[in-house]
Amino acid sequence: MLELWGLLVIFVICPLLGALPLIAWVTQIVSKKQLAQLGTGNIGVSAAFYHGGTPAGMLAVLSEAFKGIAAVLLARAVFPSGSAWELLALITLVLGRYWIAKGAGTTNVVWGFIVHDPLAALFVFLLAGVSFSIIRSRQAAQYGVLLLFPIIVTVLHAEDGFRIVAAIALAGLLGWIYKQIKDDMDLPVAQASPDSQAAMNFFRGNSESILTLDDELDANFVGNKAARLAEIKRWGYSVPKGWVLLPYEDPKPMIDFLQPSELSPLVVRSSAVGEDTENASAAGQYESILNVTTKQELQTAIARTQSSYNTPGAAQYRQDRNVKESTMAVLIQQQIRSVYSGVAFSRDPVTQEMDAIVIEALPGSPTQVVSGRVTPEQYRAFVMESDNVSFIHLEGQGRVPPVIIKQVAYLVRHIEERYHGIPQDIEWSYDGQTLWVLQARPITTLLPIWTRKIAAEVIPGLIRPLTWSINRPLTCGVWGGIFAVVLGERSLGLDFNDTATLHFSHAYFNATLLGQIFRRMGLPPESLEFLTRGAKMSAPAIDTTLRNLPGLLRLVGRELSLKQEFQRDNRRRFSIGLSQLSQEIVDDLDAAKLITRIDYILELLQRATYYSIMAPLSAALRQAIFKVKDTDIDNRLTPEVSAVRDLQQLAQQAKQILSATPPENRTGVAEFDPDNVFEDLAVSTEGQKILTAFEFLLNKYGYLSEVGTDIAIPTWKEEPEKIKGLFVQFMLSEQPKVKKRRKRPLFVQGRVDMKGKVTEVYSRLLAYLRWSFIALEDKFLHAGFLLQKGDIFFLEFQEVRELVEAPTPEKISRLQVLIYRRRSQLERDGQLNPPLLVYGTAPPIVPTLMPALAPDQVMHGIGASPGQAEGRVKVLRNLQEVPDIDDDTILVVPYTDSGWAPILIRAKGIIADAGGRLSHGAIIAREYGIPAIMDVRNATWVLQDGQRVRIDGSRGIVEIDNDLRPR
Repeated sequence: MLELWGLLVIFVICPLLGALPLIAWVTQIVSKKQLAQLGTGNIGVSAAFYHGGTPAGMLAVLSEAFKGIAAVLLARAVFPSGSAWELLALITLVLGRYWIAKGAGTTNVVWGFIVHDPLAALFVFLLAGVSFSIIRSRQAAQYGVLLLFPIIVTVLHAEDGFRIVAAIALAGLLGWIYKQIKDDMDLPVAQASPDSQAAMNFFRGNSESILTLDDELDANFVGNKAARLAEIKRWGYSVPKGWVLLPYEDPKPMIDFLQPSELSPLVVRSSAVGEDTENASAAGQYESILNVTTKQELQTAIARTQSSYNTPGAAQYRQDRNVKESTMAVLIQQQIRSVYSGVAFSRDPVTQEMDAIVIEALPGSPTQVVSGRVTPEQYRAFVMESDNVSFIHLEGQGRVPPVIIKQVAYLVRHIEERYHGIPQDIEWSYDGQTLWVLQARPITTLLPIWTRKIAAEVIPGLIRPLTWSINRPLTCGVWGGIFAVVLGERSLGLDFNDTATLHFSHAYFNATLLGQIFRRMGLPPESLEFLTRGAKMSAPAIDTTLRNLPGLLRLVGRELSLKQEFQRDNRRRFSIGLSQLSQEIVDDLDAAKLITRIDYILELLQRATYYSIMAPLSAALRQAIFKVKDTDIDNRLTPEVSAVRDLQQLAQQAKQILSATPPENRTGVAEFDPDNVFEDLAVSTEGQKILTAFEFLLNKYGYLSEVGTDIAIPTWKEEPEKIKGLFVQFMLSEQPKVKKRRKRPLFVQGRVDMKGKVTEVYSRLLAYLRWSFIALEDKFLHAGFLLQKGDIFFLEFQEVRELVEAPTPEKISRLQVLIYRRRSQLERDGQLNPPLLVYGTAPPIVPTLMPALAPDQVMHGIGASPGQAEGRVKVLRNLQEVPDIDDDTILVVPYTDSGWAPILIRAKGIIADAGGRLSHGAIIAREYGIPAIMDVRNATWVLQDGQRVRIDGSRGIVEIDNDLRPR
């Protein structure tokens, strides 16, 4: 029983004791400040002194000393005095302190160790105190103590191996935490509480080494310019040697250390916190001084650069762009003797062409270009991405050799890739041997970056205003809720309503915002694409993962309970709601009641949208974790898969009936007339059963449409002729053989089955929503509010509500003009090939329409269904007409959704502009063993009908055979 109490103390009570936010409470009571929102966010004793002053700091010391002493005494109450269990209690206390209370736990360990072993503590403090007085290096003292105290424990207790191991573990844990948590002792002393500045100066030490660009720098302290150059240098790019003077530092040691001269001049540059960021470049706002050749000039240049932070123009610039007032570090670098130099933009900030790199260059110093006093030479490099970057065209001629311009283009595009595709503004210089990076910052006018990579899968095709006004808040709200679960308080300041937008009447996701969210979550920026499209994902950093562990555990809890939650909601809400909606006759409802019905559907959809996002993510995550192949998954409960199977089976039964019992007007030949299938079936009892079964299937799957997420697209129920045509096509073709699977891992298959049920509920609700709006549109047409069918989908939902609640002649007239403009805009956008990426809030009026072919006539995409196929292309941009598809057809489509399923299975292979391994087309293709490649950029524009191609669904490669012309 005593052992049980001991384990409870060590592994439950001590971590909870460490998690108590006593310092935060004390500081808030004494100084009315919240440490989590100040400085580094580290809630420690030094933060309490720095921000709260001496009273808050002393109380913080007492509170943390109490914790450390209490942990040791609690362990001593159930274990022998002085045992290793006391050190283990301190370890678990520190873990709780770090993960929950956001502090290092140094004070806890100090006072706890004094109680645990006073003699060892005395030796440690004497040696550490003497060392710090001599060396005056806080960092050396910190790690020196961590190295010293396990050694002293070993000397004094050589016979107690458990205690020695515990001491080493405790020291190692503290050392690791020091690497993860920023220390408020590093903040400018001048900004500390006045009564704490003397102590801060003393404990900071005066012999800290000079920071250089070889160090790992933090932009929060040294500014983005210096931190980025240090990062780029670590990546292996050439960056001139540099030194960083922190805002609070005395410049004299730096000036004494450096030796500027005529042969080795220096450049003194600003590196302010908030400069060269995604929100503000601060270009030209602060001082930069070239050709510093003496120590006196260096001192003057540092002072001029520092004072430039407080000029009226710079202050106004920060105010205009909501940049918080902070500090300025000074960056001092060796000056490059430039033969050629200039600036380069990885994307054209004016025309925003995707593949255009803009380079401005001149012989000599780069200041000629950035100053604006000299007109530089203009160059444009157009690139095409394949396995390696290749430049297909270079525009512009001048005094700078083309080979240098191409090297600059390679450089700027590679640095953009290292920054996850964020367009970069690079200042460069060439000295005759080396191409140097002098500065790198985001092109602020090209942010945020909007991407169709994910959006084209979620809601493909042209989107009308009514669909967007409903889908956007639902989708953004759900994603915002998911992210808030993980981030907690760190979600403050993020506007999840900016997650998506429309460009060219197509949906785009905010890649910049998603990148910010993922960084705050401790996940790599490509995580969302990993979950939705199967892209490779780099491993997240351990420190950020641990920092976000509580939120990630909450999300894991949501995932584990997802099935139970859906079953409960399906039983209590969705089943009841769908039953009520099916029994209600919409034609009998007036406009006000139709709005009430729509509000009720939207209420159900809000919860259904959560499951429609979480279920596919959950299935994809489990499949990736357990490394389950796509071919081992059965999507039988996915509505479009089951609809195709049922329709095919019924078509084969009808074929047998008509072939075995030909009509009397035929000459005994066992065949059927495709033009009169339904009439011929009606003349026999067996045929009538088929027709009854067909009507049942039409009602069962009548909620499906070409685009399952777009309520502006007619459903199967509304256009039965299309389904009848597909039924006949299935009768004319042989029934495909569904590939058998050797195994179906239940842990993954269960999530896939749940995803199919979620899709059915979600799609049914959207169908009822569409039918309600159609009923409302009929009333508007009858009243003269609208002029033609389909007009209602060019209104936003709030505008529809206004027409119901308060119609006026002026409002009706205004909305009719809006509908005309929006309809015309949709028609124009339908003629465009929307770009994969859009930069900034004002996309170009005319996007790049006709992309060039990939090198060697090869196009790349995501291998979605394994196998190889060779055939002739049939481009299908919509489902207005069912094409003739034979066993030599490679079908090329813009995207795939539920309505495409019956057509896709008749093709020899599938190529899609958009989509991934989890898309509807990919699922269907794998079900029927058809090779398929998704996310082949601009395939419907590049490939032509009749063109011969070879596809490899495993590698995601499309080979174009130009020896055979389109026929």
